[in-house]
Amino acid sequence: MTEQTIVFIVIFIALVLFVTEKLRYDVIALLALLCLSIFNIIPTDRVFAGFGHPAVITVAAILVVSKGLMNGGVVDFIARWISNLGNRLYLQIAALIFVVIVASGFMNNVGALALLIPVAIRMARRNNISPSILLMPLAFGSLLGGLTTLIGTPPNLIIASYRADSGANAFGMFDFTPVGLSIAIVGGLFLVFVGWRLVPDRQGKKSRNELFHIEDYITEFRIKAESPLAGNLVSAIKDITEVDVVVIGIVRNEEQLPPPSRYDRLFADDVLIIEAEPDDIKELVETAQLDLVGSDERHLEGAKSIEVMEAIVAHNSTLQGKTAKSLNLRWRYGINLLAVARRGKRVDERLSKVRFQVGDILLLQGDEDQLRVALPQLGCLPLPEREIQLGKPRRLVLSLFIFGAALSITALGLLPIAIAMLCAVMAMILIKMVSLQEAYNSIDWPIIVLLGAMLPVGEALETSGGAEQIASFLLQIGQSLPPTLTITVTVMGAMLISNIINNTAATVLMAPIALQLAQGLEVSADPLLMAVAVGTSCAFLTPIGHQSNTLVMGPGGYEFGDYWHPGLPLSMLVIILTTVLIPLFWTF
Repeated sequence: MTEQTIVFIVIFIALVLFVTEKLRYDVIALLALLCLSIFNIIPTDRVFAGFGHPAVITVAAILVVSKGLMNGGVVDFIARWISNLGNRLYLQIAALIFVVIVASGFMNNVGALALLIPVAIRMARRNNISPSILLMPLAFGSLLGGLTTLIGTPPNLIIASYRADSGANAFGMFDFTPVGLSIAIVGGLFLVFVGWRLVPDRQGKKSRNELFHIEDYITEFRIKAESPLAGNLVSAIKDITEVDVVVIGIVRNEEQLPPPSRYDRLFADDVLIIEAEPDDIKELVETAQLDLVGSDERHLEGAKSIEVMEAIVAHNSTLQGKTAKSLNLRWRYGINLLAVARRGKRVDERLSKVRFQVGDILLLQGDEDQLRVALPQLGCLPLPEREIQLGKPRRLVLSLFIFGAALSITALGLLPIAIAMLCAVMAMILIKMVSLQEAYNSIDWPIIVLLGAMLPVGEALETSGGAEQIASFLLQIGQSLPPTLTITVTVMGAMLISNIINNTAATVLMAPIALQLAQGLEVSADPLLMAVAVGTSCAFLTPIGHQSNTLVMGPGGYEFGDYWHPGLPLSMLVIILTTVLIPLFWTF
């Protein structure tokens, strides 16, 4: 087989794995990288070159800077302003969408979306509408915002690096703005006046009692003197019965003890507050010889600050693909998992066997302070009905100053963006705006691995002649079309791929093809590279094309096919705008 054939086979298999999600996208990218290196298509000295690429460094740095802006209270300040707009629904929707567009242009768009999700849910409840009506337009707004600047989304950084590799200067900070901002404004207006009306009205994020039916499964049992649990450890429950239960509290001598661990000892007459399915209660009572005592308010007297809190599994959460049993949340973090909801419905599978997915809503119980510490470590976003906490004014101004300085240095060409953003990261760490732990936790490592692995794969597509062959096929079509329609074909192709695989991977695959196509047409590559940047960032048709879409799937209660309802007309609008706008600002 020729090198080109091997590259096509490896990329095809990777695309199938991306679509089927049999493996996580970073693992798929690494497998593709290793396969091409084993066949010596990627030289040994280039296998890991992608991990030191400026685009990879910049993406990581921007994620840390975004965390610093969050800690400084920038987005919280904006969210408080939105919350005070009153009850005018159109104004609230417009504020939500355009705030996330602006924020996503200068920080991690998923991070900006995550902080505004609780605001949207609270706003929906105030207006007595389903949160599903607001969350999908909010997610789409975060994608549109990424179009507006170089740092708005990783595809823009990748496109800039490919332009530099082709011999031209890399795109600057605001080179994407004329086209991107125009599309973002028109797309935002579409979402405000039309788009949200096309979103299916799902049950979405119900109140805690409606979603989880807490009263159905949190029950109290008194330990009889003859019970095998008397004098035994909490962990003995698993040995005595096959019932899947969680002990969320122990009441002894009318006083509730701290959240129990599996090594706490039980005594006769203790009252256990247990999470169990209704069907399991009878078996538990009979096997462990317990008395079902029901709920009694006096047992809660003297209880510590125990909270029941909802949280959403974020895109970079350590929970992804893992079970509650493997994580041992009680022992490691001091919290209990009470229930899991997915797409607006409670998951009825046994809790110990549920494998967490992005967008899952978890019902967690524990000490208030423990929950506040554990949630960031787990990569979960709290969804309580709480007041927005503003950052201190000094930190707010300081965070904006550091970020603005980095942007200015980049815009003036004094330093490359990767170095300028790293300077901003170091400044935020040195003044303790971001701790080292937060800095490392804020980096979306799967995306970094995906990008670092796929960049050499993209190079292999180019060096093997694969990109040239695909471009030749497109050239046969494009030669009979006006140059502007070549932009249409390119953006449509990029948009299609981005809706079925990660947009970063889609950009790495499409950028070399755009360069080869421009070379075959003997025109400037800039319009086609811009078309790729727009297309790969506008994955509006599925929940898997972009992390923002995945993040709102659970709280919105969406089905897979819901996204195309507003997403298809928005995609068509973006295609038309891209075809018209790019030739106005970027000549062939």
